[in-house]
Amino acid sequence: MSENTTFGPGLSRRRLLQYGGALGAAATSSFIGVRALAADTAEVSMQLGWLASNGILGEVCAKRLGYYAEEGIELNVTPGGPGVDGVASVAAGRAGVGQLSSSPSLMLARSAGIPVKAFAAGYQKHPFTYFSLADNPIRTPEDMVGKTIATQPTAVILLRALLALNGIPEDQVEVVKMGSDMNQLMTGQAQAVTGWMTNTNALKILGDGRVDMMLWDTGIQLYANVYYTTDQVLAEQADTLARFLSGSARGWGYARENPEEAVDHLVSEYRNLDRASELDAVGPVLGFSFDDTTATEGWAAMNPENWQKQIDVYSDLEQFKGDTPTVGDVMTTDVLAATESLRKQVG
Repeated sequence: MSENTTFGPGLSRRRLLQYGGALGAAATSSFIGVRALAADTAEVSMQLGWLASNGILGEVCAKRLGYYAEEGIELNVTPGGPGVDGVASVAAGRAGVGQLSSSPSLMLARSAGIPVKAFAAGYQKHPFTYFSLADNPIRTPEDMVGKTIATQPTAVILLRALLALNGIPEDQVEVVKMGSDMNQLMTGQAQAVTGWMTNTNALKILGDGRVDMMLWDTGIQLYANVYYTTDQVLAEQADTLARFLSGSARGWGYARENPEEAVDHLVSEYRNLDRASELDAVGPVLGFSFDDTTATEGWAAMNPENWQKQIDVYSDLEQFKGDTPTVGDVMTTDVLAATESLRKQVG
């Protein structure tokens, strides 16, 4: 996943109108994104929030190794990217499931009246991180006071949330915008820059003197690589979702046990990806996918209390332009419960 991810505040009127049209189309789509091919096989279209990357490492393995076929699923993956509205695609029924880079995007969509809901979380901790250098390190939120922090425009809200949660006035920190590179840190224009820990290529420029402060460790605990669908698909295609998640779990389990082979599958499927870079990244990717939580609750587990904390943070910062969603609005554990035994074996 790219670190250039939409975290941002609310949805425009134009976007709301687009969603409205998408929902109207969904009423007559007959679930194009989840379609029966035979008595025991269902075609599932999966819409990504960004370009195809190591965030679907397990899905690629499951597809190429036949795990989906064994679960009665034929998976088609549609990449996202600039100008692609993945949530609208899922809402319209063009895709049966989607994967979002960050959980706030789903909360904001739900607040805007879009009936989408998370049913699993691929990364247990969000990889978003503040990077500094050892000669002027930022290891805690308090270390940001008096410093210049460069962050992506869509991630400014995350910095505001971090400061608010840790009792730091916003005027104590200078915020400047950045793109995808780390040059502002290397040239001294900023004392910290932001990105994803899994983007190992971009991080190489920082060298061995890099100091990491993960957003998660500051108290803003978001999920990444969130799997979601519509309320209607959840109600009418629950078994298909469970079979899809079972295949994904098996694929991620294979990747965990065979990381180098998993990378080979990934770069064979997506030839624009570089094998050496993906081998560097596979450790962090698996580290965010498996941890103490998955050891007890299984791969892709989600915590309702964690979702409530996220809702509270965004509500306090007045980010919801519509009604503040409830936990039940934004997530369900039904598909997780239906796949619990297998997911715990993998986790």
